[in-house]
Amino acid sequence: MTIAEHTPTRVLVLGGCGFIGRHAVKALLQLNAEVTVGTRNPDDPDHKFLFQASTQPGKPLVENLPVPEESGKASPQNYKFRKVCLEDMQQPESWSALLSEVDVVLNCVGILRPVGAATYDVVHHLAPLSLVQACEVQHKRVVHVSALGLKVPASSGFLTSKQAGEAAIKKLHANWIIVRPSLLDGEGGYGAAWLRGVSKLPLFVAPADALGKIAAFMVEDLGEALARLCLESDNKLRLETSRVFELGGNSPVNFEAYIRGLRRRYKTSEALCIKIPGFLARLGAHICDLFYITPFSFGHWELLRRDNTPAPNRLPELLGREPAPVVSPVQPK
Repeated sequence: MTIAEHTPTRVLVLGGCGFIGRHAVKALLQLNAEVTVGTRNPDDPDHKFLFQASTQPGKPLVENLPVPEESGKASPQNYKFRKVCLEDMQQPESWSALLSEVDVVLNCVGILRPVGAATYDVVHHLAPLSLVQACEVQHKRVVHVSALGLKVPASSGFLTSKQAGEAAIKKLHANWIIVRPSLLDGEGGYGAAWLRGVSKLPLFVAPADALGKIAAFMVEDLGEALARLCLESDNKLRLETSRVFELGGNSPVNFEAYIRGLRRRYKTSEALCIKIPGFLARLGAHICDLFYITPFSFGHWELLRRDNTPAPNRLPELLGREPAPVVSPVQPK
């Protein structure tokens, strides 16, 4: 099935109300897909407003995103909600009934910190593994959103669980695609909003060892790229060459430069950057994890210390254009 065909592709988007998932759903609807939005809280009244713009015939959600002629038939009936909790889906048979209703699965579920039975290992490893196993049986494509920077060694549960999930999926003979996005900016993201807020302050704190480069890009571009990975043919995606897609922006900078670049959207003055030793940053990350304060976590501290850039960057290939810039490169003084 490709976006050029007239029969709508049925796509299950897990985590479809989250930061990444909602933008993927919007792009899929714009390309005339029929979407089942998998979410923990399908009856949340706020969810019905997430995709209304997507159902307005002929209105592009992303600049330069072509609108198929048949998208004029779009209506609110093009999507529906289903309750899906990954901690309850750790066996392949748990997915069987749900998968029988769709053609493709897009897994956008990820957690910053574990909550109850939704542990790192369950959400990032065991449940995705059972999903791909079930997709293998039913011959369904599954697009799994992972993360950049999953390099050894890593100590945080966030990174090690994502490593384990990728490793397990790669051993299967299913029609899987792994997507590794870099840092994302855009509306509706907890971390993105926090970083924007930090950039507006007269001073900010940065770990002295946060020297890795970040290839940030807009979440709208990721949503479009994920939609294409769901809908394009194997040949067009060149899956025989690689099933792993690393995605990012074109202006990699370190953490300090990224905050300064964001600041240029809102302020003309420079902010003061206070550098703190790496061991204090690590301690602060553990405290944030313990008390669930700020998006900064031990996993993020690990990522900031090394480059988090795609090699190669396949985002322009998927978009058919260069990604939208997040910030202009600004090097610290």
